[in-house]
Amino acid sequence: MTPPTGTLRTGEPASARLGTLAEEGATGALSTETGIVYLAAGHVVHVESAVTPDLGDLLTHSGALAPDGWWEAIDQAGRRCRVGRQLVDSGHLAAGALELCHLGALFDAAYFVLAHDGPALRFRPGAAHWLGAVRSVPVDTVLRESRRRRELLHRIWPEPAVDRAPLARVPGPDAADLPVRRGRTLAQVDGVRTAAQIATALACRTFHTLVELRRLAAAGLVTPVAPLVPVPTSAPAPASAPATVSAEPGPSPRPAAPDEPDTALLRRLLHALEAL
Repeated sequence: MTPPTGTLRTGEPASARLGTLAEEGATGALSTETGIVYLAAGHVVHVESAVTPDLGDLLTHSGALAPDGWWEAIDQAGRRCRVGRQLVDSGHLAAGALELCHLGALFDAAYFVLAHDGPALRFRPGAAHWLGAVRSVPVDTVLRESRRRRELLHRIWPEPAVDRAPLARVPGPDAADLPVRRGRTLAQVDGVRTAAQIATALACRTFHTLVELRRLAAAGLVTPVAPLVPVPTSAPAPASAPATVSAEPGPSPRPAAPDEPDTALLRRLLHALEAL
């Protein structure tokens, strides 16, 4: 017996739950450990993940849209969930350009949300994204494309840590000896940035960046930065550096350069506040 739309089976994979929601023609938001899938009438209308650049980052960093135009649309239409429509109606962006960039952001985020097909955590019936309707995609198409990307990246280099960990360069050929796109990608690897942060800096879609980074890893030019392992000691920790423990489970914070705020994170927080 199929459970009601708003309930989830314990440990039910996100892909299976999406299939059920598509059959039901459901509208709402399905949360997983790595992001949220928004549905309307059983079709995917948006996907967001904290490990991929959001649509605003892609549009403004690429020069397709001025930052003022983006924030103006959010101010005027965010609460009505019509930001996409506002961008087009105001003349800031052509409908085709918005649709193309939106689909790229949707599939990039879906790859991370569905990469390991983790459990679905919660479904909120009726929830809508502040962007509003741009282009809907059948659930089967999203699942098939996510599998295709996973298989392609595995063939290039089978180590998935490249996708999410901070990356460091390994001494080797100069970037000038590489293809242009690969050289530009390598130049952004600094031991701190992740693939998503590199994609944002390049104003490039995350999947294209992942392809180049996995090729660089296969060539022995890039490697994930191993997390620091604390050295056991019987001495008490210094009073000036107490350990902090979060009450909520979640990923470890990303390393950041001193006094340099993570602007992508700040933008996402503002988007969330606007939506509320």
